[in-house]
Amino acid sequence: MRFFKKQRKNSVTHSSFEQGDQSKENNKDLLKTSLEGNIQYVKQVLGNSRDIVIREIQIGKKGVKAGIFYTDGLVDTNSIQNFILESLMLDIHTDQGQIISSQHNVLQILKDDILTVGDIQDVTEFSYLLTSLLSGDVVLLVDGYAQGFTIGMRGGKDRGVTESTTETVVRGPKESFTENLRTNTALIRRKIKTPNLWLETKTIGRMTRTNVAIMYIDGVVNDKVVEEVHKRLDRIDIDGILESGYIEALIEDEKFSPFPTIYYSERPDAIAAELLEGKVAILVDGTPIVLVAPALFVSFIQSAEDYYQRADISTLIRLLRFFSIFIALLGPSLYIAITTFHQEMLPTGLLINLAAQREGVPFPAFIEALMMETAFEILREAGLRMPKAIGQAVSIVGTLVIGTAAVEAGFVSAAMVIVIAITATSSFVLPTLALSMSIRMLRFPMMALAASFGLFGILVGFIALVLHLCSLRSFGVPYMSPFGPFIPEDIKDTLIRVPWWRMFSRPRLISQKNIKREQNSASKPPRNKM
Repeated sequence: MRFFKKQRKNSVTHSSFEQGDQSKENNKDLLKTSLEGNIQYVKQVLGNSRDIVIREIQIGKKGVKAGIFYTDGLVDTNSIQNFILESLMLDIHTDQGQIISSQHNVLQILKDDILTVGDIQDVTEFSYLLTSLLSGDVVLLVDGYAQGFTIGMRGGKDRGVTESTTETVVRGPKESFTENLRTNTALIRRKIKTPNLWLETKTIGRMTRTNVAIMYIDGVVNDKVVEEVHKRLDRIDIDGILESGYIEALIEDEKFSPFPTIYYSERPDAIAAELLEGKVAILVDGTPIVLVAPALFVSFIQSAEDYYQRADISTLIRLLRFFSIFIALLGPSLYIAITTFHQEMLPTGLLINLAAQREGVPFPAFIEALMMETAFEILREAGLRMPKAIGQAVSIVGTLVIGTAAVEAGFVSAAMVIVIAITATSSFVLPTLALSMSIRMLRFPMMALAASFGLFGILVGFIALVLHLCSLRSFGVPYMSPFGPFIPEDIKDTLIRVPWWRMFSRPRLISQKNIKREQNSASKPPRNKM
């Protein structure tokens, strides 16, 4: 009994020591009443960095000392001069006409009567002070108070709103997102002015402290999707987030699938359209790419311009995109299978021409296609990485020269060059790069199946691909909907696009509430009679 009592006493003493250490750590993070002590602490933690500006001033005639902290290059210095320094360094009086002194509540007077700025937050901890300081806010501390203010005056140089370079359209808005988070949220609010467009923010990254915004339309979005997005973002524990691709890789459903399960775009009109369908947008500070969840397979085939054209034109273009997907995926595979195993499927004249072309080629069709595909991928990547002035010329000229030289040297046949050229061109028809990259990767295993088993191998590979697509989910929503599961009401905006007066409902598996998009649009509007 004495042993257990002694052990219990020791455990109580140990727990009291832990509480004491924790309280000491909490007290260490609190601001000091001495301005000089706070300045020294900030300088020590930041290593006396030269871009951290600390300005000591005197407030009023009584000489109350104050300190202004900001990071050079992240703030608007003109606003600091006009709205902070001029206000604080003049003769400041209280409402009773008495000159401000150390006996008054200086912080309350500064906050209520002196500072002519809107975004003012109280700060009592060094951790919050350092985060705000390094994020571009101005910090104001007063001597004698263990409390201060963070003032929102973020500025500095950033890229303006320009035209999108990856998602170009002939008809529609030309603006695209920038690397500034507040600029991006403002671009979306310019499109959707409803008060139901809600915005929530998080800070992710132990070192980068990256601001991440979540936007959705309350009353349209599925609340379970919003909750799931929050859960997945809260589980992220990483030292830095430099681009939205970090977030995408950490929250997507299928980690090893070649198909993207999170949609992304740099066009505000495309993101606004996704929000109106009941989806959630994730904006990351420092990148113009905005993520959208949940994502469907058809979302990567749709373009923002589809909704600005007439319905018949948009339908024709979408059917062309689906046809281009099959060409980009199965073009070389079909050529390899037919020329190797199923020559009887070709007309006699075409078969004789192909046999004549391949007479001097030392490699089988699969090796031909593999060499040409590899060469084209190298040229495409080289064209992207080279300077713009010569990148496009090198990619085009290199392709022509290498293709012609390969045919004349007898390495490949002319028909193979034509097939690879049509396949590569078809992959550029897709409006999103994510799906195009997936098709480019899957093209190689399909070629291997065609070289091994002919059309039977292509059929087996295609069935396995469809089964894989049907098994995918994006935040609980089937990836292939409305095809699987089949929802007839939602087919109106997939392979085809019906006129706007028939698109009166949102996708049912995404929104699940407030399904109706239009009022009194169940039938075609009557024609005007003469």
